[in-house]
Amino acid sequence: MLTIHQARKPDTPRHGRIGLAIAGGGPVGAIYELGALRALEESVEGLRLHDLDVYVGISAGGVIAASLANRIPAAEMCRIFMGHPGAEFALEPDKLLKPAYREYLNRAARIPGILLDALTSMARHPMDASVSRLMGALGQALPTGIFENDALHDFLRSAFESSGRTNDFRELRRRLIIVAVELDNGAAVRFGAPDRDHVPISRAVQASAALPGLYPPVEIDGQYYVDGALRRTLNASAALDQGVDLLLAINPLVPFAAGQDPAAPAVPVRRLIRGGLPLVLSQTFRALIQSRMNIGFRNYRESHPGTDFVLVEPDQGDEEIFFTNIFSFASRTALCDHAYRVTKDNLRRRADEIESVLARHGMHLDRDVLEQRDKSLADSLGEAFHGHSPVSRQLGQALEDLECALRKRA
Repeated sequence: MLTIHQARKPDTPRHGRIGLAIAGGGPVGAIYELGALRALEESVEGLRLHDLDVYVGISAGGVIAASLANRIPAAEMCRIFMGHPGAEFALEPDKLLKPAYREYLNRAARIPGILLDALTSMARHPMDASVSRLMGALGQALPTGIFENDALHDFLRSAFESSGRTNDFRELRRRLIIVAVELDNGAAVRFGAPDRDHVPISRAVQASAALPGLYPPVEIDGQYYVDGALRRTLNASAALDQGVDLLLAINPLVPFAAGQDPAAPAVPVRRLIRGGLPLVLSQTFRALIQSRMNIGFRNYRESHPGTDFVLVEPDQGDEEIFFTNIFSFASRTALCDHAYRVTKDNLRRRADEIESVLARHGMHLDRDVLEQRDKSLADSLGEAFHGHSPVSRQLGQALEDLECALRKRA
């Protein structure tokens, strides 16, 4: 699904700044985003997603935004997340699901003190004593997260500190902003902004992806931070504040709507409730996110009338995205390929409309690529592969830079 908002002066050619805002969505969202980004990059002549001006990422989208800002192409990230043998880095998903044993032990160690305080309070105020008060006190002993999230920080730090990349916001060629929420006051914080650019990129991404209940809050400079999606869906204003002329946005979090896809078989009305608490919470969270983002985009049209917007989202009736099993390797691969194909289909259906927007920024759609309807993501990744040795990667990057420079000169 594409949402396109043209600037109020669409006839004015603008070859200015381009920004990319990527929302969260957990592992499923990240896989969708990678497939969609690869489709965009392949289908739009002149678009190099790892060489834009501004990147904004939240939660899982922060992982992708930080990687693109470090000039890791979308195609390479697809290989990494899908476990491709030619990938530059080996991602082990099991490490992201390691129980937070340290958090468990720290909380367990507090139980005697919590019980003592609770019993002392009950003894002093017997009229106020109740089971609910005791249970409330014991809630302090519950872990703040099920899984450890240091593995994400370690993986990103290793990736960004190799092959001439950087884990320092200040050393990037482009502006990168990672959004998290400060736990003690609920405020959205932009890591990478001038007053918060000393924090390692990998640590900022870890904080932005610390979804409460699943991962413990992340401590940075004495403060604790959690998932940035709690306050912002895309935080596109962070890119707009940098003066971008074209904003591309990817949001995988749309509520599922049975019956919206006429090509799909009818979904039983009670399927969501049968999925239990995870699907009910997912649908609720997605509905809140979608409503909040729609309001934000309407405001952006008024506050930034000279900026073009292109928003890429899944179709609301897309079962494959909502009901996929991300813990299955085959499901991850199929979902990424599905997102790639669906995004190309949407671009093809609205080619004339989006072409008029892209032309103002020196880009255009490759109609031949869009008409390759049987082409898979695997085919696309094979074409974009330069090899995984440092020399091969650097040579491939140099060739891309040269091609881009020649195209601009022409």
